[in-house]
Amino acid sequence: MSKDTTQWFSSWFDTPFYHILYKDRDDSEAQHFMDTLTEYLNLPEDGSILDLACGRGRHAVYLNSLGYDVTGADLSENSIAFAKQFENDSLHFAVHDMCKPFSKKFDAVFNLFTSFGYFDKDEDNLNTIKAIKEDLNDFGFGVIDFMNSEFIIDNLVPEETKTVEGITFNLKRYVKDGYIVKDISFTADGEDYNFQERVKAFTLADFEALFEEAGVFLLDVFGDYKLRKFSPKTSERLVMIFK
Repeated sequence: MSKDTTQWFSSWFDTPFYHILYKDRDDSEAQHFMDTLTEYLNLPEDGSILDLACGRGRHAVYLNSLGYDVTGADLSENSIAFAKQFENDSLHFAVHDMCKPFSKKFDAVFNLFTSFGYFDKDEDNLNTIKAIKEDLNDFGFGVIDFMNSEFIIDNLVPEETKTVEGITFNLKRYVKDGYIVKDISFTADGEDYNFQERVKAFTLADFEALFEEAGVFLLDVFGDYKLRKFSPKTSERLVMIFK
């Protein structure tokens, strides 16, 4: 029996296999990024942060440990259910569609680790920027941490096999219709699974056009988690700060 799912961000993220495949993500790098970013933004000591598309809450939990009042929001019900075990008086999680405003104002809204550009409808990308703008208070900053599409495409690994917890994941990567696509196939418990990740290959120019249309101002652009200068050819990340 084969389970084939293509509406990937509303299904793949909700499976345990997603978290198995990516279990070795570098938490120390993510924490250093949060240290550097919050210091650079000079957020108030007890400032409020919305972690938009927070997944299971790894960034949100760490930001809360730094003293911030943090809300983590994600479309995945399973991820939010998992994250709720970490809740306290200044850390909360909610199921939320990031295309829509959260109906609360924050000192910062973070959209981290390429959690943007999933949508089939172009207007949903614009609506997300508009929603972030709506969620910021008068002194707030929006941050989008995206892949550097140009660098990723230039260095794309077409095929890869990765075995984690006894499951062999077969990964195929390619570019199609303006999206960077990853096909993921594997067998677990006697069943064959096929999933697909699709992220729009936005460039800095694409984001600049979105920001202009949404009425937000791009303040800074960085190329890695140490907030070094962005280079289209060599930077792995595209970190944008706006308001």
